[in-house]
Amino acid sequence: MSDPVKMPTSPLAGATPRGPARVVEPVAAATDRIFADPKPQTDFKFNKQTASVFDDMVSRSVPFYAEMQRMTSEIAADFAVPGTSLYDLGCATGTTMLALDGVLDPGVRFVGVDNSDDMLAKARAKLQQAGVTRSYELVNADLHKGQIVENASVTLLLLTLQFVRPLYRDRMVADIVRGTNERGCLILIEKLTSADTLFNRLFIKYYYDMKRRNGYSEVEIAQKREALENVLIPYRLEENVEMLKGAGFKSVEVFFRWYNFCGIVAVK
Repeated sequence: MSDPVKMPTSPLAGATPRGPARVVEPVAAATDRIFADPKPQTDFKFNKQTASVFDDMVSRSVPFYAEMQRMTSEIAADFAVPGTSLYDLGCATGTTMLALDGVLDPGVRFVGVDNSDDMLAKARAKLQQAGVTRSYELVNADLHKGQIVENASVTLLLLTLQFVRPLYRDRMVADIVRGTNERGCLILIEKLTSADTLFNRLFIKYYYDMKRRNGYSEVEIAQKREALENVLIPYRLEENVEMLKGAGFKSVEVFFRWYNFCGIVAVK
């Protein structure tokens, strides 16, 4: 009889996950009705009104949002190393950091970055209410001006890079690579566009169908689309992969895909 096969241990020396990633249930929040009433639209803003309903908004607007959070926690647990930092760039109301707090070693420092004081105030309140005791910092910073990522084992860009103007994206990703330790990772979740007009049109249709199933009206869908038109600029999948590899990430792989939404993990 041959010897039993030994399962390989994690190749990520130093990574010390505390346990399995947990499912993140949407946090109770006010119902998103921002675009319910017909009115002239301006560019979408992450202001106090948005912050007050953001958790409801993303749970109804982002497909498999809870599963994205769970997968992010699962992947981060294999890369986060005690004595290093985890950066959540575009941390919004802190949902992801809350999920990660129960999974990652307490020696991993959290740095949440956002350019909205209203979002950061919600994040701070949620972290305090949950009794988070690890070292963490919430920073107001504009990602267009360059974010200094230092001693990072994990960096998160969850539905954030699409809001960074294309002119600045290559530089921003290069900054992340420079501040990431060897074998550290970037977890990127983005909305995508497609070069194929047929699939692009179909995927958008399926996405709006999902929003209808989640209770959004035709007026809400149309007005939010108008508000986001000049603010959210998606890349094609191949453009994102090329950008990550060009910046210096050695391994790049898709870990999630739902029509025009995609999760990518990149390792230095």
